[in-house]
Amino acid sequence: MNRKIIFYKNHFIEFYQKQDQKVRGKIQYVFELIKQVDRVPEKFLKHLTGTNGLYEIRVEYQSNIYRIFCCFDEGQLVVLFNGFQKKSQKTPQKEINKAEQLMNDYFNNKKL
Repeated sequence: MNRKIIFYKNHFIEFYQKQDQKVRGKIQYVFELIKQVDRVPEKFLKHLTGTNGLYEIRVEYQSNIYRIFCCFDEGQLVVLFNGFQKKSQKTPQKEINKAEQLMNDYFNNKKL
């Protein structure tokens, strides 16, 4: 298994650059797992119910929880959108809306 991870625009990069080195390391670890493991455990990658193909990459470090939205394209390509630090049990709707908008932009621009 060898998935490719790409970033759409710079939302994820901006989020990533704000994190400390240990959090970045954990994010990199989860990315490597997603790239190489055939069936990624739901602990790390989960489909968001009620969305049209949106997934969240789940990263935990110490007592902090981070979410990075993504989708699959052409089966193996993982496209990253936005990320945030989760402060409550429920994923904020505005973050989901932002990710869905970015996903729609990505697929619309790809058709051009």
